This record gives sequence, structure tokens and C-alpha cells, in this order.
Amino acid sequence: MRSAWKRCAAWRPGLAAGLVLLAGWAQAVQDLPGGPAVRQLNLQPAATRIAAEQYSLHTIVLLICVVIFVGVFGVMFWSILKHRKSLGHKAANFHESVTVEIAWTVVPFLIIILMGALATRTVVAMKDTSNADLTIKATGYQWKWGYDYINGEGQGISFLSTLDTRQRQMSDAGKPEGDDYLLRVDNPLVVPVNRKVRIVTTANDVIHAWGVPALGVKQDAIPGFVRDTWFRAERTGDFYGQCVELCGKEHAYMPIHVKVLSTEAYAAWVLGKQREIAAAADDPARTWTLDELVARGQQVYAANCAVCHRPDGLGGGPIKPLDGSAIVRTDPARQLDIVLHGAANGAMPSWKALTDTEIAAVVTFTKNAWSNQTGALVQPAQVAQARP
Repeated sequence: MRSAWKRCAAWRPGLAAGLVLLAGWAQAVQDLPGGPAVRQLNLQPAATRIAAEQYSLHTIVLLICVVIFVGVFGVMFWSILKHRKSLGHKAANFHESVTVEIAWTVVPFLIIILMGALATRTVVAMKDTSNADLTIKATGYQWKWGYDYINGEGQGISFLSTLDTRQRQMSDAGKPEGDDYLLRVDNPLVVPVNRKVRIVTTANDVIHAWGVPALGVKQDAIPGFVRDTWFRAERTGDFYGQCVELCGKEHAYMPIHVKVLSTEAYAAWVLGKQREIAAAADDPARTWTLDELVARGQQVYAANCAVCHRPDGLGGGPIKPLDGSAIVRTDPARQLDIVLHGAANGAMPSWKALTDTEIAAVVTFTKNAWSNQTGALVQPAQVAQARP
């Protein structure tokens, strides 16, 4: 007994230190407006009418279930206590009871009808994506989101939304920081307040799901299929969600950040993005210099490649390094084929979605980054020829 107590005593300092560290970290993390809260036990505060109706339905159904639970188990335990053999009661001997049969069939049926009637209006409204002010396609990739503004103000804007590099570094180091840990992205989805926004979902590789709890939306994104949902944010702010369909080893690093702006601020954002697009227009017909391609390729690499191949190009585990790679240094045709079509049964995904200039830039960057320094470059025209 004493030896066991001594072993427990040896663990106590480490256990106490761990509890103090955990308590300090929990105190350092605060509620994230538009996202999860510390010790949250219920749904997030609603930012749309649909989300508010979902919250009400959730509460009503929960109360119904509690009443059923208390009623059923209350009668059961009361019967057990008050009609036990020790009090002189004898078990009734009967074969069946038509009244009981009817009761336990009709009552649950009526309860289900009641809950269905309460939910019908909300469920129908959730599926009504007509008359949208803005239509945005959300495409799931392993492991990021692509957004294309299809109709409405901002039509033609497209970008990828990826987990912030600093967030991934914190995760790899096991040192989480900030209230928005693993929820910060480089390019949030921006929408105007009080406008009906239709979200069209699909996927490029496996099944993903686009969901933002505060907005009351969750829709699967399935390769080869087009699904849709909608929301109308009633207040400005930042709202957070995640891919809610297990989609692979980087599933935890696929957050969603929706930034809701006022009508005027959104118009200014659209104007700015359109100017950026015009300024960065890729002309695959012109001949790019080595410095231009390297500068552009560094941006493309940081946004799309660094998460797997690492910023230093050394890769890790099954991910092959680019720094010192014979293919990168000597075989542009082979490298282009891998970037365009993928490799290793999908472990290296296809990047056909990138433009010819982006692919040429990132390939050129890898040929001249780190210790490679080959001085070689690939022009967008070469990428166009390599496409099927």
C-alpha cells in the first residue's frame, strides 16, 4: 500500500504542473465572436433568421425529449419501487392489452407528427435558394476551399482560401495560440449584409462539406455533383466554420471564414479585388522574365504547395523534397506532367485549376529556389502545350 502511495506521490508534481498549464491555456483563450466559445454547450448565437429558427427547433425538440424521458423513466421507476415483491405485490398475469398497444402506437406517432409540423416551414425555407442577390461556388479541395463569384456584385472574382501558414506552423509545433486557432485563413469569403447569398457546392477530389454554424448552413460538396444552400446574414462581422466531412489527413486544416461587410464596404472590396485582378492579369502569350516568374511563383508556392512540401522545400515523410530533386533540376517536362496530372495515386494532386502562368511561375520558382538555382525557367506557352 505504501509503495503504491509513493508511486502516486511521484506523479503528483507532474500532474499538478500539467493541470496548471491546462488551466492557464484555457484562461488565455477567449470566446471567438462568430465562432466557437469557451466551454460552449449549445449552438452558436444565430446570425441569420434560419439559424435562429434552427435554434428554436433544437430547443423545442430537446424539451420534448426531456419530457418523454422523465415521463417514461419516472413511471418505470415508480412502478418498480411501489409494486415490488417486498411490499406484498404480485405480478399481474395477462397476455396482451389492446388499450396499451394503441396508446404506445398512437402517442409516439402524434409526437413525431407534431415535431415534423414544427420543422416543415424551416426545412422548406432552408432549401429555397431562388431569387438570390449573390451566387458563389464553393469548391472543396484537399485541403482548401476555392470560391468563384458567379452572379451578382463581384461576378468574376475567384480565389483560393487556405489555412494561414502561421496556424499550421503552430499546429506542427504543438503550441496553439489565439482565439482563432486553426480557423484563420489567407483569403476569407466576403459577402454583403442583408443580402441573400446562394452557395453552390461541389468538390474536386473527395467529399467535403461547407458549414458555418452561426449562419445556419451546412451542405455536402460532392465530386461530380452540384448542391446548393443559402444564407442572409443579419449583422456584419466574422463567422467561422470548417469542413464537416472527413476528407483525409488534412481535414482539420480546412477552415471556413466568412466576412460579412456593410453594403458600402462590400462594394469597396469588390472594386479593390477587380483592380487586383486587372493588375495581375496573366498574359500567357507574352514572354516573362526569370525574376518575374520567380516572384510570382513564390506567391503561388506559399499559397498551394508549402503546406505539404514545406516552405524550405524539404518535404517530410511520404512528401518528397523539391530542394535537390533531380526532376526539378533537370526535367521540366516531367515536372510539368506531375504538376498538371498529379502523381502517386493522388498523393500529389493535380493542379490543372491553376492558370498556365501560375504553373509556369511555380515550376520556375522551384527550379531557382533554395539550393537548386538552375537558372532555368518555364514559360506559360510551354504549360499550354503540356496540357492535354
